[in-house]
Amino acid sequence: MDQKTMSLEDHGAAPRGDVAGHKGNWKSRLIHEARQFLGMFLYLYAIFGLFLLHEWTVLARYDIPFTRWGFALVTALILAKVMLVMEEFNVVRGFETRPLIYSIAYKSVVFAAVFMAFYIAEETVGGLLRGKTAVESIPSIGGGTPLGMLLALLIVSLALVPYFAFKGIGRELGEGQLRAILFHARS
Repeated sequence: MDQKTMSLEDHGAAPRGDVAGHKGNWKSRLIHEARQFLGMFLYLYAIFGLFLLHEWTVLARYDIPFTRWGFALVTALILAKVMLVMEEFNVVRGFETRPLIYSIAYKSVVFAAVFMAFYIAEETVGGLLRGKTAVESIPSIGGGTPLGMLLALLIVSLALVPYFAFKGIGRELGEGQLRAILFHARS
């Protein structure tokens, strides 16, 4: 076994061509990726749903109608696929030997930045399809100020921390161990 493969296995990552121990078995790989996608989607759907609920509450205070309920569903589907691709290509690497908190924080910020970029692209394309100009289609994140955008990035980053913490700690404990600790009855 070469050093790179040993290093990956020591830190819970699967070597290339081996997704969670499913060597070459396309059916197992498909099931594994479908489960990963579903987990990512459900987490993102819950987070975006909470953001929309907050927005609805604030707007209702001023009697402003809110109609974007489908946003959480569509955005969670798109961004879960983006997450799956980013994780498959191990876009965020280099933290295998450092404390887990660094990996969690780094992934949260990088994925939040990518999510914001995809949100801007999604809203811009949607605006163009509705007949707006490109400039009119670009969404105003956090009020459109640099500080507002930075705060939005911080909020999304913090919202992603539990997801990456759960995955990272689970990987360190061994496949299925964290899930068993959290979701099975204790004696």
